[in-house]
Amino acid sequence: MPALRSITLGLLVAVLTQTAWAKHADTGQKTTPPRPVLLELFTSQGCSDCPAADRMVTELAGRDDVIALSLPITYWDILGWKDTFATEANTRRQKSYAQLMNRSGIYTPQMIIDGRIDVIGNQRDRVMQAVALRRGAVGHETSIPILLRKISNRIEIAIPRNAKGSKSAGTIWVMRTLAQGSVSVGDGENRNRQLTYTNLVRDLQRTGEWRGQAMKIDLPLNVGKLKYDGVVVILQAEDFGPVLGAAALRISDQRS
Repeated sequence: MPALRSITLGLLVAVLTQTAWAKHADTGQKTTPPRPVLLELFTSQGCSDCPAADRMVTELAGRDDVIALSLPITYWDILGWKDTFATEANTRRQKSYAQLMNRSGIYTPQMIIDGRIDVIGNQRDRVMQAVALRRGAVGHETSIPILLRKISNRIEIAIPRNAKGSKSAGTIWVMRTLAQGSVSVGDGENRNRQLTYTNLVRDLQRTGEWRGQAMKIDLPLNVGKLKYDGVVVILQAEDFGPVLGAAALRISDQRS
């Protein structure tokens, strides 16, 4: 994974520096509660098996110990309905998971939990078991705290120094999310159905690389015409490996 000397996120520039927040580095891991479990649902408006999984995301998103995200993908557009929320970035992310996990293909609905567990998204018992498994494991693993706050017209992301150091790099992902979205499907497998989504990932960017140092990233709030009302930041080993840290920030609706 190449080191990044400069980082561009769409129209924004993220500046990585040593920060005053580094003073929390020695105590952050001792006082910060276990990080939330990250759940990513790869879904599609063209998939008749997906609405049950979409409802589980809405349910799990109400928990404080889970960050539940909906990532609509593009490849089922061939079934007769173009997904109005799907992005190629979401599709690439799912394909990257499949490659790293040595899967033979991709499918919907698929849930990836903490970058470690692959679960069929509409199988409720298995999803809840996987979340519970990761919830129990997180408290015994080293988690990297991620601090998010809105300051004026920007979002500030800070990652304290890891006192134990890090032998391998972690990738910082920034997702801009929409808390709620709905669509009336006009064709395909879900024709004439009104579908509702929670925590839609509207923009996804690889934003930096972390090797145990204190870092700060400043993101402007306005990014073109993109509509979003939240930001999720994920620190992930080896690009698409185990999640090391995750945090979410709810902000007001942002438009250009």
